[in-house]
Amino acid sequence: MSDSIQHECGIALIRLKKPIQYYIDNYGSAFYGVNKLHLLMEKQHNRGQDGAGVANIKLGMKPGERYISRVRSIQKAPIQDIFDQINSKFKALYAANPDSIQDVDFLKRNAGFTGELFLGHLRYGTFGRNSKESCHPFLRQNNWITRNLVVAGNFNLTNVDELFDVLLKVGQHPKEKSDTVTVLEKIGHFLDVENDELYKNFKSEGISNNEVYARISDEIGIEKILKKASEDWDGGYTMAGLLGHGDAFVLRDPSGIRPAFWFENDEVCVVASERPALQTAFNIQVEEVNELTPGHALIIKKDGSVKETLINEPNEPRKCSFERIYFSRGSDKDIYTERKALGKLIVPPVLETISHDLDNTVFSFIPNTAEISFYGLIKGLDQHLNEKKIAQIKALGANPAEEEIQKIIRQRARIEKIAIKDAKLRTFITQDDSRDDLVSHIYDITYGGIRANQDNLVVIDDSIVRGTTLRKSIFKILDRLKPKKIVIVSSAPQIRYPDCYGIDMAKLGDFIAFNAAIALLKERRMEQVIEDVYTKCLGQMDLPKEEVVNFVKEIYSPFKPEEISAKISELLTPKNMKAPVDIVFQSIENLHEACPNNLGDWYFTGNYPTPGGNKVVNKAFINWKEDRNERAY
Repeated sequence: MSDSIQHECGIALIRLKKPIQYYIDNYGSAFYGVNKLHLLMEKQHNRGQDGAGVANIKLGMKPGERYISRVRSIQKAPIQDIFDQINSKFKALYAANPDSIQDVDFLKRNAGFTGELFLGHLRYGTFGRNSKESCHPFLRQNNWITRNLVVAGNFNLTNVDELFDVLLKVGQHPKEKSDTVTVLEKIGHFLDVENDELYKNFKSEGISNNEVYARISDEIGIEKILKKASEDWDGGYTMAGLLGHGDAFVLRDPSGIRPAFWFENDEVCVVASERPALQTAFNIQVEEVNELTPGHALIIKKDGSVKETLINEPNEPRKCSFERIYFSRGSDKDIYTERKALGKLIVPPVLETISHDLDNTVFSFIPNTAEISFYGLIKGLDQHLNEKKIAQIKALGANPAEEEIQKIIRQRARIEKIAIKDAKLRTFITQDDSRDDLVSHIYDITYGGIRANQDNLVVIDDSIVRGTTLRKSIFKILDRLKPKKIVIVSSAPQIRYPDCYGIDMAKLGDFIAFNAAIALLKERRMEQVIEDVYTKCLGQMDLPKEEVVNFVKEIYSPFKPEEISAKISELLTPKNMKAPVDIVFQSIENLHEACPNNLGDWYFTGNYPTPGGNKVVNKAFINWKEDRNERAY
């Protein structure tokens, strides 16, 4: 993607199912778990570079011995910083006592991150602040081992206000009003309730205190806690948690908005946001990886037993389609196939835009995430050409000349690597003109592949959100090649609506598609539509989220997608451009064909998978109308 938008967060959870000595004997290291956690997080670094955090719980520790460790970082390379900190302590132990590195009892008593249960988190801050305190995992501490709670997740909830009020009603005094703290305290509250109930039941049976605590750790009901805590959550989430005594869980939202995958054998149980990360870290095949069912939790008990269990009834599956287009790693088997399909399916409108003139057209892509869809585009062009060649050869008759056949066979789509992404330039220059000049050079071009004033240039990108980089950089450098026409192809449909489930795409005014629709309404003297939508949105502010309708759809409804695309092209074309510009967007129908199992398309259609989404989009419109630069949830 040429536009810079924040990705969603990522998680990694590891439960070692064997004693630590097993990993020393079989893998030569007591640090098998922490090394695998490091690898899982590095293989998901695309999901969070604002910060990172890890936590570890040791099983079987005596009272007075530390059993929870946690490190968080917001350094430039947070994953590396975290594991440098952890490894430096291991190195210090080794320097003082080389034999200690193989002594399990010594390590567990004297070194952090030598336990059996690991949780890692990669953070992209959705809004503003970035401090170590805002990095997951979050920790809720208590002297009762079964009440200690560590939570990290890839999520955003739309109804934090409602949930915060619930906490107040049960007598809590949260330290801040955020979805992370709210989730932590909500789960923590029902964890406390479960502990209290079990304590009373066991004490009524005359069981001693020491035995009571052991019984609680055996019988604590994770399912019951999660059902009560999450019953009123509205949003997308993959939530991971560790309990101090050694239980763990990963909970996925009922619509499956945010991803989660898991793998288990007799040595480990692991969970991650990305399937290929599991495959790489543990050298396993795609068939060995399970997708966590929406509305279910994977529960790992302290004895190592694992089960997937229903927590909330699944809704209609609305797994995020933007995952497939951009956010997830393209090395996933299905995502790779789907991105190629997105490129292939957009061939017909591209051919129409260049009047089927393949002889005088060069095809390329915006690095780096559009590369896979480019392969699909070329495959589609090859298929088109093969059909054309067959027809041309048939038209030659019974005894065609070899020269004529060769001429037909040699037809190929012309491909070149035109755009090159350089390191982003940082500058202290304050003058807008000077700064914009540097920004325009984020990308560079390959000279020599385009015949000036003769060739069309078609360049595919995976999506267009704001279009800022297109306007300030890409169009200008492409124009230097003097193409006859520039066509930018988006493998995704027009992004029209904000996300509210964990992606930094929250403001309507940032979307070039929205700005194009507003411009068309004003050009055609249809400003009343804007006022009507504003009035309707205001009228719903006090309604329960379940009754709210997405009225922002009415901003787009007067226009065909092609009309909005044409206006986007106009808005993004810089002054003094010599070549005409067209922008071609993917259709919703093709998106669903390419990604049939991921129908969460609210970015493009406004069809939000939870009621809170409608409330958020209307509030986002109000914020835009009132020129308020703030989040809508």
